[in-house]
Amino acid sequence: MLPRLNKPHVMNNPAWGITPDYFNYPEKILQFGTGVLLRGLVDYLVDKANKEGVFKGRIVVVKSTDGDAGAFGTQDGLFTTHIKGVAQGQPVDQYLVNASISRVLQSNAEWEAILAAATQPSLNVIISNTTEVGIQYVEENIAAGVPASYPGKLLAILYERFRKGMDGFVIIPTELVVDNGKLLKEIVLQLAAYNKLPEDFVQWIASANRFCSSLVDRIVPGRPKNISECWEQAGYEDELWIDAEPFLLWAIEGDAAVAQQLSFHQSDDRMLIAPSITPYREQKLRILNGSHTAAVCVGYLSGLNTVYECMQDAYMRRFFETVVMEEILPTLSSLGPQTAVFARDVLDRFANPYIEHKLISITFQQSSKMNARNVQTLLRYREVKGILPEMMPLGFAATLLFLKPVRENNGKYQGLRGKDTYYDITDDNIAVFAEHWKSVEKNGYPEVSAMVRAICKDARLWETDLNNIPGFADTVADHLLGMLQNGVQPYITQHSKVL
Repeated sequence: MLPRLNKPHVMNNPAWGITPDYFNYPEKILQFGTGVLLRGLVDYLVDKANKEGVFKGRIVVVKSTDGDAGAFGTQDGLFTTHIKGVAQGQPVDQYLVNASISRVLQSNAEWEAILAAATQPSLNVIISNTTEVGIQYVEENIAAGVPASYPGKLLAILYERFRKGMDGFVIIPTELVVDNGKLLKEIVLQLAAYNKLPEDFVQWIASANRFCSSLVDRIVPGRPKNISECWEQAGYEDELWIDAEPFLLWAIEGDAAVAQQLSFHQSDDRMLIAPSITPYREQKLRILNGSHTAAVCVGYLSGLNTVYECMQDAYMRRFFETVVMEEILPTLSSLGPQTAVFARDVLDRFANPYIEHKLISITFQQSSKMNARNVQTLLRYREVKGILPEMMPLGFAATLLFLKPVRENNGKYQGLRGKDTYYDITDDNIAVFAEHWKSVEKNGYPEVSAMVRAICKDARLWETDLNNIPGFADTVADHLLGMLQNGVQPYITQHSKVL
């Protein structure tokens, strides 16, 4: 029988880099959330810094769901991070044991212990990932018991800290919401007003605390399906085991004072502290998300099912590489050479065989994503290069074909892949596309061209009239007609011969 991962296990194995002193480090971070993203990103960075002797601090984790700490208690907060994938074109397969978590407290059962932890002089950072729903305003009396919402809990902690005459926190939400730090601060102040808390406390919230917006990016699939095999290979059992891709990015809006509090950033240059994270957000939106949106319908309609499969297909790999490196990258300049590094990392991530990213999932709200992610890229490319990009109009044409409804099933529009594979179209604009497609009866060029032009100028879909991009509508119509008449796979096979 394999031993369980716990403190004696790692202390007897110097290969893990966890010294006895590690467990005596003071608690410096209060973390709301036990999820795999926080453990695979934030906790990974803290652990890395601790092992290098940089930060020397541990994390108290708040668990909002009912029940005890379970495996966190049994395993002394230890867990394995298995990093596997591709980085700089080379395979990565690395096991790490993370010791950054000192304890896990359940918010309803151990609220007083949480308040006590938050008023330790050593603890000056609060980090959260409570999903996008977690950062919402909920009217509640924070004196009536344990607050239900995360902003309510945070306000109660801040008030306890204030009443003891202590300094404030660096507060970093990692929820996937634009300007998440600004939004969280606004909600906390609104909730303080609802609770009629003292004005000097309200001023203290605003002046003594730093609410920092942040952007996180790392795919952490979590516990693998073949966990027993992983245990056998590692030589121990670990109920908290997580898999993670090699890539990570954590961009935080802050200054030198914030950087000083977050000294663990010194151990990894992929944790960035900058006056503005807007360029990093746009970089991710345009390159990572935008290339997904440009390519997904081409890949799916040609018979592929995952991003990894696309990267194993010669044509689709070239499609992704061209879109990322030649069509999107030239339109971004605000971060300089770093953006090209990010672009190459994105292609490595797409080629990770351990991540199953289904194309049909990426098509969720495809038309809105095309507008938000790629319309500006098309406009900028034309402005910079004076011509149309090669692949993005094809991706746009494939999007129009993907959004062609052929039947309704249980109140949902469905499209057709090949001759007999139906798929659900999950797009709030599908009724608009259905209306346009009604004008095409014989798949002839005049009808298809007229429909494409009508779609391109439909203000319900795009932020600008795409007919104003010279040659765009004609090129899209040519691609769309070719796919309608020949099938997607035969058409892109022919297209690859003329590239």
